[in-house]
Amino acid sequence: MEARAIAKFVRISPRKAGQVVDLVRGKNANEALAILKYTPKAAAPIVAKVIKSAMANAENNYNMDVDKLYVAEIYANQGPTMKRYMPRAMGRATTIRKRTSHIGVVLKEK
Repeated sequence: MEARAIAKFVRISPRKAGQVVDLVRGKNANEALAILKYTPKAAAPIVAKVIKSAMANAENNYNMDVDKLYVAEIYANQGPTMKRYMPRAMGRATTIRKRTSHIGVVLKEK
């Protein structure tokens, strides 16, 4: 039995979110939330919210024990990139890529 949650189109680059995701992969769900609480990265509260959502799904939809859950899978995949333009010298313009990511979590019971 597994419970999942996905946050789509999150306005943070997948590279930055991936650094935070790597911290909690394979950990106990409550331990992962404790780690994320004291992680000074912009992606930490977003990843924590997805883990809490997966925990709620496990408890309410699948009647799983919250204390026995662990992070079986967690990933930060690339979403669509918003392209914006910034004026530069001599009449030129350069693109600015505002990247998004899809953060997914799969929790399983030990």
